[in-house]
Amino acid sequence: ASPAFGFSSCGRNYCHHLAMKSFARVLVGAAVVGFAAGETVTPVQKVIQLLQNMLTKGQEEKHAEQVQFAAFKQFCDDTSTEKKRSIKEAEETIEVLKADIGKYTSDSSQLTKEIAGHDEDVSVWTGDKKAATKVREIEKTDYDAMHKDYSESVDALTRA
Repeated sequence: ASPAFGFSSCGRNYCHHLAMKSFARVLVGAAVVGFAAGETVTPVQKVIQLLQNMLTKGQEEKHAEQVQFAAFKQFCDDTSTEKKRSIKEAEETIEVLKADIGKYTSDSSQLTKEIAGHDEDVSVWTGDKKAATKVREIEKTDYDAMHKDYSESVDALTRA
């Protein structure tokens, strides 16, 4: 869980890095003085060479990490922007859908009232139809009785 680029928030690693650079310079200076005196490669010079190689490798790794971090940061920024846009669009859609729900609820209430009115009309008309049917049946019975009576009377008159 080390911070980006190997530097802590208080900069201790960075200070350590500077100290190592200074130490490496001192060792290089000592090696140059020893080399100028005509000596062969000494253990100190080998250490200096190793430290220089480590420094070069560390700088290369730091650069690679910076490049990788920049790419990751760009990805995160792009993703964040895309997600924020998607959230904004979803919130707008939610608002539109809430408005639609309110409208449809209102329409549903109005239509429910109208249906209740129509159901009442149908009920009244059904009752009227039943009453009219009974009246027609009574009138038919009366007509049939009267027709029979008139038919018998006409028959009696034709026979007389």
